[in-house]
Amino acid sequence: MIPVFYGSVLAASLTCTAFYIFMWHRHFDVNLTLIFTLVPIACLGYFLSSISESVGEAVTAVKIIYIGGCFLQLFIVLGIFTLCQIEISKWVRTALFLVCLLLYIPVLNIGYGTSFYTKLSFEVEGGQGFLIKEYGIAHTIVYAAIFLFFVVGITAIIYSWLKKRQVSRMILCLLVLPYVICILCFFVIRRIIPKMEFVPLGYVLAELIYLVIAYRVNLYNISDTVIDSMVQDQEIGYLSCDFRRRFLGCSKTAARIIPELSGKTIDEALGYKPSERRIRHYLDSFEQNENKSMFTYIVHGESGDPEEDRIFTVNVGFLYDGNRKRGYIITFTDDTANRKYIRLLDNYNEKLQSEVAEKTRHIVEMHDNLIMSLAMMVESRDNSTGGHIRRTSEAVKILIEEILKEGKLPLPEEFCRDVVKAAPMHDLGKIAVDDAVLRKPGRFTDEEFEKMKHHAAEGARVIHEILLHTDDESFKQVAENVAHYHHERWDGSGYPEKLSGEQIPVEARIMAIADVYDALVSRRVYKEAFDFEKADRIIMEGMGTQFDPGLADAYENARPRLEVYYGSQGDGSCHEV
Repeated sequence: MIPVFYGSVLAASLTCTAFYIFMWHRHFDVNLTLIFTLVPIACLGYFLSSISESVGEAVTAVKIIYIGGCFLQLFIVLGIFTLCQIEISKWVRTALFLVCLLLYIPVLNIGYGTSFYTKLSFEVEGGQGFLIKEYGIAHTIVYAAIFLFFVVGITAIIYSWLKKRQVSRMILCLLVLPYVICILCFFVIRRIIPKMEFVPLGYVLAELIYLVIAYRVNLYNISDTVIDSMVQDQEIGYLSCDFRRRFLGCSKTAARIIPELSGKTIDEALGYKPSERRIRHYLDSFEQNENKSMFTYIVHGESGDPEEDRIFTVNVGFLYDGNRKRGYIITFTDDTANRKYIRLLDNYNEKLQSEVAEKTRHIVEMHDNLIMSLAMMVESRDNSTGGHIRRTSEAVKILIEEILKEGKLPLPEEFCRDVVKAAPMHDLGKIAVDDAVLRKPGRFTDEEFEKMKHHAAEGARVIHEILLHTDDESFKQVAENVAHYHHERWDGSGYPEKLSGEQIPVEARIMAIADVYDALVSRRVYKEAFDFEKADRIIMEGMGTQFDPGLADAYENARPRLEVYYGSQGDGSCHEV
């Protein structure tokens, strides 16, 4: 009968563990998992003890039993501390584990020494084998440690009941029950039926209670439940990367919003594809000003109908590992319904909308005039580039019109307007260049040229500050790119970042052709204006090295209009049409 009892208890403990594995969640406390691991091990020891036929087999069974005896109380107490939201340091946890390990060493020495059992013998009574033993000092210490863990656990429960309102009273009551059951099994029932150990039965009953605790506990962990709920929300996407802009992962929703992420390799740096460049821009803005954390991301419908566009509110924040900042997390929230609702409301306020639009137009004009004035002011400091801003702006406009006619490079209308509008700002960085360099009447020395190179990055910084609070995020990005990268070269030998190929934003590639063309056909303090044929030859020779070869046809188509325009200028430009 006794082996059948212990075998049934072992089967019950394994069944409870199987249920725990079935309902396991990644947010479960590791101490709960260890409890459900150690209980079947201890029950196995009791079963092996009941079927042992020699002192050696009985001693082996005891050693298995005391794996639970020495370590279960530790993990029960640590689990209580976690559930009661009482923090202890990793050093304390490690020290307690080492104490339990030291307690278990005398158990391993049973049969070889006398510290745990001073005497051992094996008797058979009624066909059942029993280990007869006399306890040593190590056995007393183990029991004292178990009792001490019990006191600590009960104290933590009582303290939490009195002081911690955020800990569930149901969980606290459930945590007491395993202690009560094990005490009854060990001290009360054991005295009534001395020939049979009921401690493993107490373990199984405790497992049942811990199953209830495991089922309930995640509902009280607001951080985990909120995160899981938000991840399941189909309207919210998440993307994370480290401080070096390396991709760490994204949710399925984020991959649907930005399809390029589906093929992104973990730990791969964010590249210069349009969507990835947009993300880098969000991170750059947030890094420079943490208050600038909200952006708008639009996914255009296939038909081009604005009603099919999906509008997402983008929020940039820090990615935390405990209390440490490890990178950035970007949240995409579908705001399409709200935006459409707002537009619906706006339809009932057409008059007001018209007035606002008119005032906005005036503000935009003032804004544009301010930008142009600032650009002209910077240009006035440079005695070698008079009229350069006006001419390059017109050249950019001509080039973009030809690109659109050609149709090989589909550029959105808003983007084209932004590039033309941003063209006058491409040399704003020269405001930070010393007059002695900027106004030098001749070619630069190597040292002076290195100083002049700083104007590209400085221009991007100045534009970022000027447009910091603008609502036109796309224009701000285009303007920064034009200033920052218009001296990059297709082969990667340009400055300031040495980008190459399609890493260079297309707006900067267009600006580069207009900028160099104007420099060639205009008179400077260090050279006369080149004729159109020579300028054209230089530009075409630079296709594939200095310039984007994909823009060669557009430039060729734009050449007649460029020559007509420059031939009509009376400011030192070439007039040989």
